[in-house]
Amino acid sequence: MKSSVRELAMAGGDPTFKEKLHVGRPNVGDRERLIARINEMLDRRWFSNNGVFVQEFEARIASYLAVKHCVAMCNATIALEITTRALGLKGEVIVPSFTFIATAHALQWQEITPVFCDIDPLTHILDPNKVEDLITPRTTGIVGVHIWGQGCDVDALEEISRRHGLQLMFDAAHAFGCSHKGRLIGGFGRAEVFSFHATKFLNSFEGGAVVTNDDELAKKIRLMKNFGFAGYDQVIYIGTNGKMNEASAAMGLTSLESIDDFVEINKHNHGLYRKLLQDVPGIRTLSYNASEQNNYQYVVLEVDEEQAGLSRDLLVKVLWAENVMARRYFYPGCHRMEPYRSYFPHAALLLPQTERVAQQSMILPNGTAIGETEVRGICEIIRLAVADSATLNR
Repeated sequence: MKSSVRELAMAGGDPTFKEKLHVGRPNVGDRERLIARINEMLDRRWFSNNGVFVQEFEARIASYLAVKHCVAMCNATIALEITTRALGLKGEVIVPSFTFIATAHALQWQEITPVFCDIDPLTHILDPNKVEDLITPRTTGIVGVHIWGQGCDVDALEEISRRHGLQLMFDAAHAFGCSHKGRLIGGFGRAEVFSFHATKFLNSFEGGAVVTNDDELAKKIRLMKNFGFAGYDQVIYIGTNGKMNEASAAMGLTSLESIDDFVEINKHNHGLYRKLLQDVPGIRTLSYNASEQNNYQYVVLEVDEEQAGLSRDLLVKVLWAENVMARRYFYPGCHRMEPYRSYFPHAALLLPQTERVAQQSMILPNGTAIGETEVRGICEIIRLAVADSATLNR
């Protein structure tokens, strides 16, 4: 452990960690079980087109979430695009700006205008009180985002949607294994979209899924993700290629079997981060509602520059020099990325909380790739940086 800011790598010292500690480094699960599944796939020579593992993965996900339908996809971005099209969204759709850019792009790609809404200052999720102010005659839907695995205010959004005749769907990319009011996220709105990208705590190498309790919507989404095929050579609807392959499904199934272990490790790491950073001036670690389930994948810090004596960006720079690859999520906000900053140059005026959180928030490494030693080392770097911020600011 380093005892002085002068020992930090930015001051000429050696990095605390020899290997880079990445945010979202993939969890692997039972390697032997995965290889066995891959060998089964190779022996069957059935690599895609609704294979055995894809069917099993869909059934297991639907059962786990207690929903009627799961449609596995090649990734969550395609899943978002297909779902918005299946719901008939057009015109304007209200979304948070504080989200991954794919949420907005999935709409804009189909010439639907994303209308950016502000967030709650403490949880970072979509603020229903701001949603209603943005509804116009062109609004057709709302996309809520369960940021950090925290459920949106579903009741409020459903009430607004009903009253205005809007479609409601959720981007649940962060939220597999998380709950809202004691019910696992997956069955809210018309549909919810999960990501199983390699950086998610439960991954399928690359992948996603749409889950819904709507029979007709599920039927339409299945058609759309397979070119509109309703049989061997019968195309009855417009579609694209959104299919998940068998190797991804094999990884998804293997990950699902280790989900409890992944959550336990994440929760332990998250708790230790909070304990070690709780008295550091200007550093707030996002807490999760103890009455709800969470996957604890995201260790979210807010850095108050005035209290901490250094900016979020300087702290990230300090950590990178120590091979801790902390990330600025979701900087600078979708509204400040192209093409949206050109389309809506004054959007920031309506997004004060998004602006603040995007400037202050950062994510620390978590997952099976790190343990108590790494967490303690990371926290010690942060404590040193804040304690002698004046030296670092010179």
